[in-house]
Amino acid sequence: MNTFSIKRYFVDEEHRTIALTVLSGIFLVISWFGWLSGMLPFDVAWFSIIISGTPIIRGALIGLFVRHDIKAGLLVSIALVASIVIGEYFAAGEVAFIMMLGEILENRTVRKAQEGIKRLIQLSPETGRIRTASGEKKVAVDEIKVGDILLIKPGEAIPIDGVIISGKSTINQSIITGESMPVDKTVGDEVFVGTLNQLGAIEVQATKVGMDTSLSKLIRLVKEAENKKAPVVRLADKMATVIVPLALILSIITYLVTKDITRAVTILVVFCPCALVLATPTAIMAGIGNAARNGILIKSGEVMENIGKIDTITFDKTGTITHGRPEVTEIISLSKEHGESDVLQLAAIAEKFSEHPLGKVIYKKAIDASLSISDPQEFTIHLGQGVISIINGKKVMVGNLKLLKENNIEITNEYMEKISYHERQGKTVMIVTIENTIIGLINVADRMKDNVKESISNIKNLGLGIKHILLLTGDNKNTASWVAGHAGINEIYAEQLPEDKVAVVESQIRAGKRVCMIGDGINDAPALARADVGIAMGALGADVAVETADIALMSDDISKIPELFVLARKVLRTVKFNIALSMAINFGAILLAALGMIDPIIGALIHNLGSILVVMSSATLIKYKAII
Repeated sequence: MNTFSIKRYFVDEEHRTIALTVLSGIFLVISWFGWLSGMLPFDVAWFSIIISGTPIIRGALIGLFVRHDIKAGLLVSIALVASIVIGEYFAAGEVAFIMMLGEILENRTVRKAQEGIKRLIQLSPETGRIRTASGEKKVAVDEIKVGDILLIKPGEAIPIDGVIISGKSTINQSIITGESMPVDKTVGDEVFVGTLNQLGAIEVQATKVGMDTSLSKLIRLVKEAENKKAPVVRLADKMATVIVPLALILSIITYLVTKDITRAVTILVVFCPCALVLATPTAIMAGIGNAARNGILIKSGEVMENIGKIDTITFDKTGTITHGRPEVTEIISLSKEHGESDVLQLAAIAEKFSEHPLGKVIYKKAIDASLSISDPQEFTIHLGQGVISIINGKKVMVGNLKLLKENNIEITNEYMEKISYHERQGKTVMIVTIENTIIGLINVADRMKDNVKESISNIKNLGLGIKHILLLTGDNKNTASWVAGHAGINEIYAEQLPEDKVAVVESQIRAGKRVCMIGDGINDAPALARADVGIAMGALGADVAVETADIALMSDDISKIPELFVLARKVLRTVKFNIALSMAINFGAILLAALGMIDPIIGALIHNLGSILVVMSSATLIKYKAII
């Protein structure tokens, strides 16, 4: 059965259950008012008993005799049968109906689609171009072997993991490392499957193929991490091992003391944990609905419970703390004859024909500033270094220190200190020269989001129980340190590959912490899946990250994070209140039943009262506004 068929099966099954439960409720209403009492030889409540009671009794018997465990359904089944034995058919049908209603509410919050792995698989190219003695040969990826030489042209995705043996290029490898900036690669450097060759033809010798590649490892990590997640165990089921024997003992004692079977059965009826079953799912559903209206998609009830218990948050950098795209952050003039706009204009003209991402960013900045960008008279790319152009008969260079050293341009200690200062802030420094004289610097960086510092401060100071905040990033230490310092994060893990991020998350979990991972990229998917709760930044996040994560922010607004945690804590408090309320009503009803003050029908109505109060309590969460 394929993924679509499985999903369709569960959706259809849920719809059938809802329809049957509604039908059961209709028969209960008819029984209550006695509308068909003169037309049928039996109580119409029997239909409710059969429709809603049969699945409960069947589940209880399977649990008891096949799985050898005791769940809340066993007590409900006993009360059901006992009510039927003494002729209280409406009470039996009502208990079964309320239990099925709780089951529907809970199952509706748990259902979750998991299709992220398919998206990962689709990232791998299907073919590659092999170098052979007779020339190039295009083959299926499955036919590529370790040691084969592949030609990768500009604009093509790399089909294997390998090492460059010829040529230079710029590789966008954000799929693997999460780095927003493309990386210059040359002979001897590693390249990874699925990464994009943006500039320059290269020859790559395959070192890992098939299931051994980095992308296949990502897929395995996602599968393994998702398999480690524990299933939801209902509170009512946890307490069943205590509730069932206690109910039976109290019922038997009451019968032995009073010799009244109705009192004994009434105790069984009022002891049924109907309100308790509704206590958690109704609060969680209301919380999930509240979050959805605020642009936060929570994929299951278990997640809403878990998010309220988190004490450690691990942030990815690119696309989460930062915008996830490089921009010109500063233009610094180092010449009296050339102002900032002159530096930008000359650099943009020099880079006009460049396909390098940094060149495109500079060109875009000049266009946005409405500067006139003419064509250079000559244009030469120096891979991994920069460009050299002729503008109005003068040589203009835009590039890094390697380009200047290659052209024997001396750099004073003062300029070196300026360049080092900006690099320590995680910026890529592009040096602009005219006729071998440095006239300015253009800094390119992935800008930090405006509300990051305030949001992280709120997480720390709102009493949410968050004790540890970590930054995980594939970027270098300079960039990571600068971003973490400005964001207010103390613990930093830089140069992290996907498996490294998973290892950090697992180490925190082994230390007894409840970990939430927040990220946006494909490379974050394994860590998102392995964490107790994974949150994906939806607007900029890769589809696979959003699919794998437990929570997706529909915008990239990080200020939604503290709002989410405040809401989750409120939901947990409401769940605890609902549980206390339902237990108080149950024990009060038990006392009344033991004293003979209520019968099974009144006991069942008390259940309704408890359930209504629990639902009303949960409903307050629908319009709850988190105050930050």
